[in-house]
Amino acid sequence: MTASTDSDSSQMRIVFMGTPTFAVPSLDALVDAGFKPVAVVTGPDRKRGRGQVLSGTPIKDAAIRHQISHIIQPEDVRSSEFAKDISALNPDIIVVVAFRILPEEVFGAARMGTFNLHGSLLPRYRGAAPINHAIMNGDSETGVTTFFLKQRVDTGNVILRRSMSIAENETAGEVHDRMMHLGAEAVVDTVRLMVKGELQTLAQDDSLATGAPKIFRDDCLIDFDLDASNVHNKIRGLSPSPGAFSFLETQQIKVYRTRLSKGDANVEAEGGEIIRADQSLIVACGKGTIEILELQQAGKQRMTTADFLRGNRIAPGQKFQSS
Repeated sequence: MTASTDSDSSQMRIVFMGTPTFAVPSLDALVDAGFKPVAVVTGPDRKRGRGQVLSGTPIKDAAIRHQISHIIQPEDVRSSEFAKDISALNPDIIVVVAFRILPEEVFGAARMGTFNLHGSLLPRYRGAAPINHAIMNGDSETGVTTFFLKQRVDTGNVILRRSMSIAENETAGEVHDRMMHLGAEAVVDTVRLMVKGELQTLAQDDSLATGAPKIFRDDCLIDFDLDASNVHNKIRGLSPSPGAFSFLETQQIKVYRTRLSKGDANVEAEGGEIIRADQSLIVACGKGTIEILELQQAGKQRMTTADFLRGNRIAPGQKFQSS
């Protein structure tokens, strides 16, 4: 991406707020476009990984790489101290990508406004898990939206929307990795519009809103009594994290990748019953069947079905169950 030629870009005081990997391309794109933030706000350092080594967030690492020295890591974004820190920066624009819910004292500090990047085509899928829910519902299209923050979460006026397709077998992780780059383009385009004074926002139609609430463990249990397409969508919508799971002979099995098994669609069997277990693993659903391609036994690494079948005696008639 070439550097911005906008005359006002170097004078813009931009504060960037974000934490996970999803936000990194947006920060990178802003810097590349000539909109280097004067400060970055991210989560506190935490112990991460198997070794529990104290480390910074992906956004902190990116800020250091871009030589952004002013890094703020609040424990509590609702504290008066944090609000004072942001106000003291005199921000023109605050950019929020995958960060926490902010109080008005913080998002109201930006002279030109605070906008957020959301992983859906708002007002669809307001909430914490828009990518997961779009795929679990079998949508063939999703996208990103930039919008101005206001008190009610994900309800502010829309600035830009960018659409993208979802393939039949694509997982949430794969959509996430494509979406974060589409989102980065939308973030830079939004800042450019703000700098040029060319914004034309659109109020969201609340009657079209749908939810995308946070996903909990109970939401990840596979119900093989559902139609094969619903089972397939749920598995890929939760892959790789938090991961859909079931139980086979009392052992928990996480399932990461499947496809519809059309050749076995008319087999009569109970939901969860294994139909074939040779080089592939075909499982009956309430209607139709799916082929499991990648899975993980409790305490072991993720593996292909072929590797799983080489190390486990699985026979037709065995059944995946809910407990």
